[in-house]
Amino acid sequence: MTNPRLLPYLLLLPATLFLAFFFIMPFVQVAWMGLSADGALSLDQFRTMASHWKFQPALVNTLLLALIVVPMQLALALGMASIVTGMGRGREVVLYIWTIPLGISDLAAGIVWLAILDQTGFLNSALYSLGLIPGQVNWLTYQSPWLLFAAVIVAEVWRATAIMLVILVAGMGLIPKEYYEAAEVFGAGAWQRFVKVTLPLLKPSIQTALILRTILAFEVFAVVIALAGTNLPVLMGETYTWQFAMQRRGVAAAYALVILGISIAFTVVFLLALRTREEQRA
Repeated sequence: MTNPRLLPYLLLLPATLFLAFFFIMPFVQVAWMGLSADGALSLDQFRTMASHWKFQPALVNTLLLALIVVPMQLALALGMASIVTGMGRGREVVLYIWTIPLGISDLAAGIVWLAILDQTGFLNSALYSLGLIPGQVNWLTYQSPWLLFAAVIVAEVWRATAIMLVILVAGMGLIPKEYYEAAEVFGAGAWQRFVKVTLPLLKPSIQTALILRTILAFEVFAVVIALAGTNLPVLMGETYTWQFAMQRRGVAAAYALVILGISIAFTVVFLLALRTREEQRA
């Protein structure tokens, strides 16, 4: 007969073994590769990474993408979640349509937008047929870095807003209707109810959505490769280049540790900034 006190630990054992084998061990190996040289502790890999001319633009581009895309997606997801939550009939259909991009991989999403924005793509065809442009325009060129940047932003917003939407819809569904009814009795309008009731009670869901989406934003890769190639360096793209093209696993590991460090830093900020009253008291 199993000891009841051991039962929780036995139930957690499979997940613990899985994490230890598929996460902790690879993480230790990557950390050692990034922090060692010739079998000894060293920062040579980080020096090589930081001295490379693509490191600074890759870091800046990755941070800018995250700082632009994530707030845009949060605002859109909040609006879309409010619409879905307030709907009666047809709610499931609308939610299903809005979450279709979740079933599309990063690379496939990049290829979809490449087909739209390419020199022979749908956008040029539509603008030319309307007489708005005299001929084919090359939107995705290294000579227009801000257009490349904007194209990646549009593709990322289209592809990944649904991740935050699903989390926020679930969070709004847990808010008791009595709070809204009480606010309405005291004369609160729709915007006041959203600001005074929805947002405070939605803090845990917003916190989860921001952490998850920000971590994924720092790992953006396939969409950038599909739309901009190497003309728009990002941290994950440089990690791939050093790992496979240059065969410098130590430098690639250093890039991976930088991405991990930035992700942890933003996670801590969100955990502290979006604490509930109960967490602040504790």
